[in-house]
Amino acid sequence: MGFESIQAKFEARDRDLPKQRNILMRAIEQDLFNDENVLAVFYGGSIGNQNTDLYSDIDLRIVVKDEVFEEYRSRKKERAKKWGTVLFYEDFPWTTYSVAHYDSFIKVDTFYYKKRDLQPSVWLQHIKIVHDPETLAELVRQKSLQLSYSPTAEEVELWRTKFFAYVHEIYRRVMRNEIYYALSCLDNLRFSMATGWYMAKGAQPNTFGDWAKIEGKRSQLADWQINLLQQWHSSREEIFSVMKSIIIEFKKVHKELCEIVDIKYDQRWEETILDLVLK
Repeated sequence: MGFESIQAKFEARDRDLPKQRNILMRAIEQDLFNDENVLAVFYGGSIGNQNTDLYSDIDLRIVVKDEVFEEYRSRKKERAKKWGTVLFYEDFPWTTYSVAHYDSFIKVDTFYYKKRDLQPSVWLQHIKIVHDPETLAELVRQKSLQLSYSPTAEEVELWRTKFFAYVHEIYRRVMRNEIYYALSCLDNLRFSMATGWYMAKGAQPNTFGDWAKIEGKRSQLADWQINLLQQWHSSREEIFSVMKSIIIEFKKVHKELCEIVDIKYDQRWEETILDLVLK
C-alpha cells in the first residue's frame, strides 16, 4: 500500500482530528479547573503558538502545589485516563511528564511543575494560558517575553565537537560494516547542521534529535537550507559522499558561529580533525 493509498484510507479520520483535539482539551480543562491543587494550566507547542495543523498534538503544562507534586507525578498516567481512552504511553515512571496516545489518534504531552520550577524561558514566550487564578503563568510569560536567544561559546564548542565525533564515528562504523549505526550518525550530522543554522540566526534550536518544525511550513530555515537537508539523504552506498557534502556547509557555519561568539576559528585544527577520515 503506497503513501497515497494510506492517505486516502485515513482522509476522513484526519480531517476530524482538530475536532477530536478540542474534545480532549475540553475534557482536560473540565477536570483540572475543578482541582484545588492545580495552580495553573497552559498549553505550549503549536497550540501556544496558534499554528496548529491537522496533526498537532496537545502540549499540556500543569502547575500543582508542592505538597502534592509527587502524588500527581506518580499518578500521571491515571490522570490521563480521565480525559479519554488511552491506547498506550511512551514515558518512564520516574519522569515529570507523561505522553499519552489516545484512540482518536491525538497525542497529549503532559508536564507537571512545582511552583518554583516554573521559570522564564524563551520556550514560554508563546503559551496559551487557560487557568491561572494566581497569575503564576502570566507573570512567567511576561518575563519570558523579555528574553532573547543568542548562542554561547559553550554551546558552539559542544556543537562542533559533537559534529567532529559523529564524522569519526561514521568512518569507524562503515569500516566495521555497521551501516545502520553509520546512517544514524549521518542523520545526527544533518541535525547538527539544522542546529547550527538556527544558532547562527539567533533562533533557539530544538533539543538534539527533535526534528519537530525543522521542515514544513513552520520551519525557520530558508528554502535553500531545507533543500540541502533533502539533498543529504543517503543510501548505504552514499554515506561518505553525503558526509563530505555536509562538511562543506559545516565549515561555513562553523566559521560564522565562531565569529558570533568570539572564539578563535582555527582552520588548520578543523582540517586536521576532518582529514583523519577524509581523502
